[in-house]
Amino acid sequence: MADPVVIVVGNEKGGAGKSTLAIHIVTGLLHAGKRVAIIDLDLRQRSMSRFFANRAAWTSANGQTLPMPVEPDMGDGKELARAAEAEQLARFEVAFAEARAIADFILIDTPGGDTVLSRAAHGLADQIVTPMNDSFVDFDLLGQVDPVTLELQKPSIYSESVWEARKHRAITQGRNAAIDWIVVVNRMAVAAARNRQRLEERMEKLARRVGFRIGPGLRDRVIYRELFPFGLTVADLSNEVRPVAVSLAHVAARQELRSLMLALGLDGGQLDAPLDAAA
Repeated sequence: MADPVVIVVGNEKGGAGKSTLAIHIVTGLLHAGKRVAIIDLDLRQRSMSRFFANRAAWTSANGQTLPMPVEPDMGDGKELARAAEAEQLARFEVAFAEARAIADFILIDTPGGDTVLSRAAHGLADQIVTPMNDSFVDFDLLGQVDPVTLELQKPSIYSESVWEARKHRAITQGRNAAIDWIVVVNRMAVAAARNRQRLEERMEKLARRVGFRIGPGLRDRVIYRELFPFGLTVADLSNEVRPVAVSLAHVAARQELRSLMLALGLDGGQLDAPLDAAA
């Protein structure tokens, strides 16, 4: 069995949509027939873990069958958050080894902030996916701009963290083991704005400087949130699975997810399946 692809969803800023992005990537992979293992390193919140617990409960209650990832047991998250760093790393290493033995893909959701577990996960990544909101507030963790001219000055703290992860991977696995880093603008407002144009220009300059790709994100749609309590995403919707009324907005959201999957180099073809919607 070939080594699994390790995808780390990371950004040191909270509220950027990491868990939303993570659960959509996982369900996209599951519907593409991939064996997926998940590790949720946001030990206190555990949004991704809760999402898939909701999924198991909803499908059981409604007599439905949907693909599920495997989640190695790291114990109680809140308890582990209070443990020493050595204990946290030890449990993560055991969980990662279990995931590596059974999965085609390992998806790791990381917390907002710099933690020992987040650094360890980034060092193992084949691909890092960084969501950010359509804002210079979020961009500040990637790059610093001049407060007068808004010209890009230098990479910021999260870019430096990814650089360290790339350096660690090159040392431990060789120079050919490069990390593919993709930054996606998540929760983007529908209307275009002058501020977005400014932000996009700085993003492109920083991308060339520190070496990331810019990919399509997920717009700020209610439908991405309304399905969370059921443990479902737009990838799951079908004529049989539709806990909410399906509209044209759901169809558009599936195409957004398909575009994201393709930008990550993942299979998004299953999202082309027709979804009947009320006009």
